[in-house]
Parts: sequence; structure tokens; C-alpha cells
Amino acid sequence: MSDDAPLARIAADLGQRLQARGWFLVTAESCTGGGISAAVTAIAGSSAWFDCGLVTYSYAAKTRLLGVPQALLARVGAVSEPVVEAMAHGALANSGAQVAVAVSGIAGPGGGQPGKPVGTVCFAWVWPGQPVRTETRHFSGDRAAVQAQAVRHALSGFDLPAT
Repeated sequence: MSDDAPLARIAADLGQRLQARGWFLVTAESCTGGGISAAVTAIAGSSAWFDCGLVTYSYAAKTRLLGVPQALLARVGAVSEPVVEAMAHGALANSGAQVAVAVSGIAGPGGGQPGKPVGTVCFAWVWPGQPVRTETRHFSGDRAAVQAQAVRHALSGFDLPAT
């Protein structure tokens, strides 16, 4: 992993807030290919608040490992808020975590389509006491830039106040 001090600060801050609550994080990643998990595990002591990461790139893996319904994938596609919400809930159901983030997108250079251009990334965040939060963002740059921006946004998206 590259030396990205701002990303490390974001991950460490999230870890402190999770650990203060006794919560563990699980990630369900597609277009980021494990980048969120890598950013988290680059933090010393993350085993105190990170449970596991699931990289589910194919439709079959999303269904098999996260329980995302095949009919949902067929209807709206993997790059959609309903699918990342299902991914987040599936990750929680298949882990010991209380908190989840899920990401699916089109990092490029190909794969874009009308309504879902390259750089489209969908996110879902779930934590106790709050309804699931979903969001779609459009990032620019090459594949690596889209992935890096998605990782940063995924880790920044938890609105957990400091304790």
C-alpha cells in the first residue's frame, strides 16, 4: 500500500471511534478490490476493531457470499444503491461485525454505460441505531484514481461522533 498519510488518519480515526464503542467493521468490496481493507489493516492495532473484508467482484460471489439476490442484480445491476445496501447487510450477517461499508462501481477504463459512466461508485454504510445510508458518487481520473477516491470516501462516510 502506498504511503498515504491522510488516508491513514481517516482510517485510524474511524478505528478509534469504533473501538470506543466496542464495534467491529466488515467491508464488502467490489471495484475497490480490497483497498478499504488494506487501508484499515495498515493501521497498527486494527485487529481491535476490524473483523474482515469480503471482495465480491462477480455477481456470483455477491450472491454466494453476501446473499445479494440474483433478481436484484439482474434488475438494477451491481453498481446501484440497492445492491450495495444488500452487500452491507450480507456482510454483517456473515461476520462478527456491527458496522459495515459496501462499495460497488465502475473504475474503468471500460465498463461505463448510459446513466452509469466510468467513475460511478455506489456506497452503503450500516451501523447500530441508524438506518442504512447509501450514496452514489462520480469520481474522475484513471482506474487507480477512481479506486483511491472510493476507498477514501468509504472510510470517511461514517457519521460516528467521537466519544
